[in-house]
Amino acid sequence: MQNRFRVIPALAAVLIAAWIGVPLTAQRGAPAAAPARPARTADGHPNLSGIWQALGTANWNLEDHSPSAGQLFQMGAVGATPGGQGVVEGGEIPYKPEALAKRKANFANRLALDPEVKCYMPGIPRATYMPFPFQIVQSPVMILMAYEFASSDRVINMGKPVEAAVDTWMGTANGRWDGDTLVVDNTGFNDKTWFDRAGNFHSDQLHVIERFTPMDPDHIQYEATIEDPQTFTRPWKISMPLYRRVEKNVQLVDFKCVEFSEELLYGELRKKPSK
Repeated sequence: MQNRFRVIPALAAVLIAAWIGVPLTAQRGAPAAAPARPARTADGHPNLSGIWQALGTANWNLEDHSPSAGQLFQMGAVGATPGGQGVVEGGEIPYKPEALAKRKANFANRLALDPEVKCYMPGIPRATYMPFPFQIVQSPVMILMAYEFASSDRVINMGKPVEAAVDTWMGTANGRWDGDTLVVDNTGFNDKTWFDRAGNFHSDQLHVIERFTPMDPDHIQYEATIEDPQTFTRPWKISMPLYRRVEKNVQLVDFKCVEFSEELLYGELRKKPSK
């Protein structure tokens, strides 16, 4: 019986340590293990190749938001918006007054206006935090990022910077290394993409600088600084972690959503049967 009661305090210490997240080895003074370093390519840069995905609710709203009902009551809880913490530094996007009014109008009509509903390419940075994975394929001269949503992709030029020949959904990307951080300078956007489902938008003056910083082999810290003098009063930044998909045989799956939106976009143009 005495031995039994000697075990209980020791067991309690183990449980308490586990609950508060303190390793027992750390309590005993043993040094904490250093985080594993990311793999590197032959040219010495971090190897970002792999399939990645953001978690969270940024695609619903970049700012703090409470749960809310969807626009179609028939969808019930499935169509509702989950609550979530914002990813905008400072909390709010610094809209100009007239642009804020447009954002509110976008939100009120989001079911009809959101480019995601229409299966348009999502643009940057939205492609990074949609609830779909994306793949990075890295080489010394270019980096390919392929996105599952709408089979979108972009090629990041790692050589001499090039100017955008024409405005597009995904923009023109020039990359460089800043130590272990991949910095991507994006210009040449059209004004047809949104940042999220809440109606946050931009003009064709959008300029996005992304930073991909590996934290360990399976995590990247993602940051995007957004500038658009036509829409915002100042540059602003979002940040979030990206997680490597580590399932066995993980791969991108086609999500060619055009066929799902054809009726929405073109149904009214279909020839109606004569009476």
